[in-house]
Amino acid sequence: MVVDLVRLTKPPVGYDGAMPKPLVPDELWAVAEPLLPKEPPKPKGGRPRVDGRATLTGILFVLKTGIPWEMLPQEMGCASGMTCWRRLKEWHEAGVWERLHRALLDRLGEADGIDWGRASLDSAAVPAPGGAKRRAPTRRIAANRARSATLWSTGTVSRSR
Repeated sequence: MVVDLVRLTKPPVGYDGAMPKPLVPDELWAVAEPLLPKEPPKPKGGRPRVDGRATLTGILFVLKTGIPWEMLPQEMGCASGMTCWRRLKEWHEAGVWERLHRALLDRLGEADGIDWGRASLDSAAVPAPGGAKRRAPTRRIAANRARSATLWSTGTVSRSR
């Protein structure tokens, strides 16, 4: 069997030879880096902490592709999937994601990049001013309960032994 090396090594249609777009571009990293918590001290020494940008890249890759954490390719240089998962949890507990979301929304607002004509608001998340302080009890609408189909007796049933 002859292998067509030209066909195998030819770049795909539309490929311009450039590297793929980074998941964490410099502009995003400039906003995210100051929001990340500092590395906690290690009184017993230990391994150096994986770079925050590499970890953020791994987190975004897993969230964007939907792959399991343990399947994160080591070739990406993003640390292990477990490290990325732990850092995601640590940053969530530290409020990083909420602050990053707010910072990115602020930047979009300053650049007039939010189309408020398409915005919606869920009224369940916004309390009504002067609304009820506590819920009123639910009124019963019937005196008798309906028969249960699962507990309804059909009469005497013979039991065989």
